[in-house]
Amino acid sequence: MPDFSPHVTVACVVERDGRFLLVEEWADGRLVYNQPAGHVEAGESLTEAATRETLEETGWDVELKGVIGISLYHAPGNQASYLRTTFFAVPRRRLEFELDQGIERALWLSYEEMLANSVKMRSPSVLASVQQYLAGGYHPLSLIY
Repeated sequence: MPDFSPHVTVACVVERDGRFLLVEEWADGRLVYNQPAGHVEAGESLTEAATRETLEETGWDVELKGVIGISLYHAPGNQASYLRTTFFAVPRRRLEFELDQGIERALWLSYEEMLANSVKMRSPSVLASVQQYLAGGYHPLSLIY
C-alpha cells in the first residue's frame, strides 16, 4: 500500500459587515481568489497557524471565533491530499505587513460578488466554506484541543 501523508492546512473565513476577506493570488499560472490559508508549520497549533496565515496573506490581525469544518481534499491531477481545518474569524485591526509572495492583494467581497466570480475561486472549498458559515454550520473553538 502506498504511503498516505496528507498536507495539514488551515483556512479562515473572515466576515465584516456582510463582506468576506479574500486574497487574490497566483496559482497554477492564473490569478484566483482564496480564503487566507496555508500549511501548519512544525510545532504550531491549528489555531496559531490560522491566525498566522491570515496575517501573512492579508495583513489583518483576526480573532478566531469558531470552527466551520474539517475536510479532506484530493487535488485532481496529482498525488497530493490536503486535510483542511476551516475557522471563522472577525477582524481586529489592519497592520502594515508585507504580504506573502504570490499574493497580489487582500480584498473584501460580498457573498453575491463571490458567486458572480465563482470561476475565479481557487477551489470549490472557498464558496463551500462561506455557504457553511452562512447556514450557521460551525462549532465552538473548544472543538480543537
